[in-house]
Amino acid sequence: MKRIVLVFLFVTGFGRIWSQVPAQLTGVISGDVSDRMTGERLIGANVIVLGTRLGVATEDDGTFEIRNVPVGMYALRVTALGYTPYVVSDVVVSATKPTELAISLIQTSIEVEAVQVTASYFQKIPDRPLSTLSQSNEEIRRLPGGLEDVVRAISILPGVAVVDPGRNDLIVRGGAPSENLFIVDGLEVSNINHFGTQGASGGPLSFINLDFVEGTTFSTGGFGVQYGDRLSSVLSLRLKEGRKDRLGGKATISATQFGLNLEGPLESNGSNFIFSARRSYLDFIFQAAGFGFVPEYWDFLGGAHFNLSATDQLTAFAIGALDNVKLINNTEEKRFDNSRVLGSDQRQFIGAATWRRIMGGGVLSVTAGQTAVQFDYLQNDSLLAPIFRSNSYEGETSIRADLLTHIWRQTDLSIGVIAKRVQVKNDLALRPDTTGFGPLPGAWINDRASGWKAAAYAQISQNLGFLRLTGGVRLDYFSVLENPVAVAPRLSGTVPITPTLNLNGSIGRYYQAPSYVWILSNPANASLGFVGADQYIIGVDQLVTADTKVSLEVYYKRYFDYPASLTRRYLVLANTGAGFGGMDEGFASFGIDPLVNGGSGRSRGAEFLVQKKFSEIPCYGTFSLTYNETDFTALDGIERPGTFDQRWILNVGGGYMPDESWEFSAKFRYYTGRPYTPYGPGGVQVPAEYNTARVVPNHSLDVRVDRRWGFERWALVTYLDIQNVYNRIPHSVPRYNPRTDRAESGGSIGILPSIGVSAEF
Repeated sequence: MKRIVLVFLFVTGFGRIWSQVPAQLTGVISGDVSDRMTGERLIGANVIVLGTRLGVATEDDGTFEIRNVPVGMYALRVTALGYTPYVVSDVVVSATKPTELAISLIQTSIEVEAVQVTASYFQKIPDRPLSTLSQSNEEIRRLPGGLEDVVRAISILPGVAVVDPGRNDLIVRGGAPSENLFIVDGLEVSNINHFGTQGASGGPLSFINLDFVEGTTFSTGGFGVQYGDRLSSVLSLRLKEGRKDRLGGKATISATQFGLNLEGPLESNGSNFIFSARRSYLDFIFQAAGFGFVPEYWDFLGGAHFNLSATDQLTAFAIGALDNVKLINNTEEKRFDNSRVLGSDQRQFIGAATWRRIMGGGVLSVTAGQTAVQFDYLQNDSLLAPIFRSNSYEGETSIRADLLTHIWRQTDLSIGVIAKRVQVKNDLALRPDTTGFGPLPGAWINDRASGWKAAAYAQISQNLGFLRLTGGVRLDYFSVLENPVAVAPRLSGTVPITPTLNLNGSIGRYYQAPSYVWILSNPANASLGFVGADQYIIGVDQLVTADTKVSLEVYYKRYFDYPASLTRRYLVLANTGAGFGGMDEGFASFGIDPLVNGGSGRSRGAEFLVQKKFSEIPCYGTFSLTYNETDFTALDGIERPGTFDQRWILNVGGGYMPDESWEFSAKFRYYTGRPYTPYGPGGVQVPAEYNTARVVPNHSLDVRVDRRWGFERWALVTYLDIQNVYNRIPHSVPRYNPRTDRAESGGSIGILPSIGVSAEF
């Protein structure tokens, strides 16, 4: 800890000397303003830099450029006739490169001649009026303990539970980790994590480079029909464009990795590219510390943006991730420790190209994409004899077309179709063994399958003055299922009680196809069908001030047709998929049991959120409090708490920027423990006691200090991040240790300081 702090002080000390530049540094803010629904560029929109006298109106092509902006952090107020005013926060201006913004506004039904509308820092998306929050790149980057990870950043939002401090498994409103969808620039992706869990959505760290993420939108429920094949949440990521002025880049060493970014123009018409390569250095640290489990990863990102004409754009990106685990078994102790670990090597690729055309009153986008992941799992016993081996592949080739248009001024129509060619294979071997619940039969599978997934949706959004109503229907199809079609209607609405107070509601049905690994891991599982959930949400939100909003939501989810085990009759697969799995869970998340759609469940709760954005008052913060209850019923007919049933979750976080150089932030988190099955003598677990015990509550405090320096041609950013400041070891689900013949409540490491240094040029 002392060495980390000394290094940070050393770097900041030299930075202070280097940054003695006599003149005030300035930068440029540029970008465009468009209609959020149709993508049409808005002419004559006013863009004002709050706290200054700087501002411009957009040109005939909807673009703007504001020069001579002093280096620092700002908020922009954007207004246009017929649109709800909006304030864009966390706009970082440096002398190194222009700050590029893509700003979208939402049409309003309020006549501006009659009513003075105050610009807000919050936007209400018409088809997602509740359970949705957006985060900018800067909000994600500066989160204490977030490791600049787009998935970890949403862990502070209401309704999101934490399974393990060392992972970012998404547990949303009591749902399983397999119930979450990621969308990267229009491409649907099942998992965006290094060492990701097969059939689920979690892992230790995301492989998406935050430097090239413009922002995220996260929906914890009630999302529209354009999103499907998932039951709980949608996280949508928008990638940035590259620089348009000159070639530039960034070199970074952070808490877990080091890397290099490059970006620049391709043509004079504004076309540009981005590229990054990153490597972890955890393997060096783990080996030096004498650990037997040594992870290593690489990831690569490339992208390009082409302006084909005034109305046509083409974007493309590709991301690859290489994950390897080296098991060092040169001592008896290491062989024993590694026998309790499910090792995983993975090769992952995602990529897509999108053509986007802006038409009169609408926008058409067509995305063609490919996702592919190779999983290699291995777990040996302490004598290095194999317990479990799995070699599998999952690939999707997809094409998607979406049309968004204004039918009339207050009526929006969205329609779309999606088609995917799915190819999967599974080579799995599990030797007969014994778990805490008793004998575990062996399994030997070598199978492959291919099929088609497809979906079509239509949605209409109507503004009735006193009510904004959005309704739609979605049809999903998966050819390998016995009942391949599912139809899901949804309806949501907003009633403005006052100009700053809204009543919101949503009701809808959601379907999800079984994970590919569940279908292939047992021949009996070919008869599985869609899993379903009905969701009911009601809430209110109050804009206290332009930069502060308060909301309260109450929700209820009813699950039906959830896959459940015929042999382990207490088991519903909603209770699997988090953590690293393996023998501790009897490899249940791989679907090796014969399964039927016989499980059911329910989740209900309430969420309270207070959010203040960075503004002319140079501080920001979030307070969220969640209460949730989740129960599932397997084939034995007994209703039990879900494995991810965390009753209370409290998050408090925020920061303060005294000037353009320094930033101080902190995050406190408290959450009650989740259920587990206790161990008896000899490591025996009784099904009658399934999920009857609970982990003790956990809490932690993370703090962070950021220091920025600006120079004529480059910039330096450093930070000191300390996780778990008061060194309280977090408790996790106990594991049985056969050497001591007792269950041990192991946990992650305690206090964890790290520094990061980035040089942008």
